[in-house]
Amino acid sequence: MDIETALSTIGNAKRIAIKIGTSTLTHKTGLFNIRRTEKLIKILSDLKNSGKDIVLVSSGAIGVGVGRMGLREKPKDTKGKQAAAAVGQCELMYLYDKMFSDYSKTIAQILLTKDVFSDPERKQNAQNTFETLFDLDVIPIVNENDTISTEEIEFGDNDTLSAVVAKLTGCDLLIILSDIDGVYDKDPHKFPDAKLIDVIDEITDEILECAGGAGSNRGTGGMITKFAAAKIASECGIFTIIMNGSHPEKLYDIFDGNKVGTLFMPQEGSQNK
Repeated sequence: MDIETALSTIGNAKRIAIKIGTSTLTHKTGLFNIRRTEKLIKILSDLKNSGKDIVLVSSGAIGVGVGRMGLREKPKDTKGKQAAAAVGQCELMYLYDKMFSDYSKTIAQILLTKDVFSDPERKQNAQNTFETLFDLDVIPIVNENDTISTEEIEFGDNDTLSAVVAKLTGCDLLIILSDIDGVYDKDPHKFPDAKLIDVIDEITDEILECAGGAGSNRGTGGMITKFAAAKIASECGIFTIIMNGSHPEKLYDIFDGNKVGTLFMPQEGSQNK
């Protein structure tokens, strides 16, 4: 598929999964970035008004919990993370509900663990719930169930979760909001001459070398987890865009058929199941 056709197809996407990371949601203090999040929610509500189904995969429960409790840093032990998630998820959903309500939008909370997808009956039940919420014009907000997650049942990062949710709900497009403009040919923090890669047709070993380590100290992933998410989506026929969450207004550019961030093309012959 050529880039013009791809951009036109993306512009007409009906169902979109959008993943927002902790670094987009919060300030460096760990407290909620109200101005940026309000702008994002206004735009998502407007896209919803245009007839699109939106599913928001949101990180931030642990980060917001850390800020809410006044901790100096994110806990390193499982119990501490679970406690921060329990506090933060409550705060996070309260803020989402308040902000989306300003635009007459109803939200729903869905907390998932990996074992839901390994059990056919539970997976179907989750899929049915999503479809019913879409039918009722509700915006599902998804997060990993960090309060009960253990190593055996956790996704580990919400980039992967967003791709799995995009597949489950039959999305046409996955947008991952990051703290960087997209994928560069080398680390832009170290090399001023690093160039943004507009389109990735295939995730090769050479492309993977562009991925560094973990992201900000408030999140759990980095570019490597975003590549993994893009690969899952690509194999299911879903377009993926990695873009900078600091500029949510650029979401409009995507649906106007313009290039934004880095676009991962679906794998040839793939199907969204």
